[in-house]
Amino acid sequence: MTTEPGSVSVLFADICGSSRLYEKLGDTEALRAVERCLHRMERAAEAAKGRIVKTVGDEMMAAFESADAAAQAAGEIQLRVDALPPVSGVSLAIRIGFHHGEVVEENGDVFGDTVNVASRLAGLAKAGQVLTTAETAALMSDELRDRTRAIDALAVKGRDDAIDVVEVLWGRGDEDLTMRFSATPPAVRDTRLRLRLGDQEVWLGASKPSAIFGRDPYADLVTYDSRASRGHGRVERRRDKYVVIDQSTNGTYVKFHGEPEVVLRHEEIILRGRGQIAFGHSTEEQGEELVEFEIVG
Repeated sequence: MTTEPGSVSVLFADICGSSRLYEKLGDTEALRAVERCLHRMERAAEAAKGRIVKTVGDEMMAAFESADAAAQAAGEIQLRVDALPPVSGVSLAIRIGFHHGEVVEENGDVFGDTVNVASRLAGLAKAGQVLTTAETAALMSDELRDRTRAIDALAVKGRDDAIDVVEVLWGRGDEDLTMRFSATPPAVRDTRLRLRLGDQEVWLGASKPSAIFGRDPYADLVTYDSRASRGHGRVERRRDKYVVIDQSTNGTYVKFHGEPEVVLRHEEIILRGRGQIAFGHSTEEQGEELVEFEIVG
């Protein structure tokens, strides 16, 4: 049965990092971890009065009556998944795209240009990022619209003109917005992160939430390692957690004290306790530069 077009916000949420789970844990255990993550995503969407249209693999599609509801669901999804502990050293993260417009519903599924745009935005988003269109942001309340920032005009398959894309700031250095997304938000601990590379030392916290590392002389932590990229990666604070993000050619190696080493390739992981970070090579290689990290608080 096909219904007449209606106006809704369509949201796609995709799990990043699941392929590494399947490699490390095998199909059965990895599937359980993905299902737990999907369950959190579905509950967050339903809490914002959304309808789960379908889940395919590690992706969820949901529909909402308003742009505000979709934005609130997106923030709640990110918050709930961000709170999950790493599985065998792998942190799952979510990338989200949503767009408001007309759709056609058939047998419980929805179709149309709005769906295509939302799906495209989810594909463009980075891990931990929420993207929507400027057109959709204009429909949001002033309070939520003020928490967006313009990204770029991007081409979308099936559309002649590029669309203006904005990011919804759900929690990266923006605790107020994240608190509003959650009915019972967890307390934010006053944690600090100490990073040391040779005689260079950087402290991250509420007043300095991020640091860049690489061979660029203007980086916060400068390495002379030939296997490091100029802009190798960064560390950023998200609420009371710190995430290391690889943006390099040769990867970033992270070693937590007493645990196996984790290799990031255009991925990210939540830091905990203390350990070491290496640029493009194992932390166990002798005589190479290492970043020592320790979370305090």
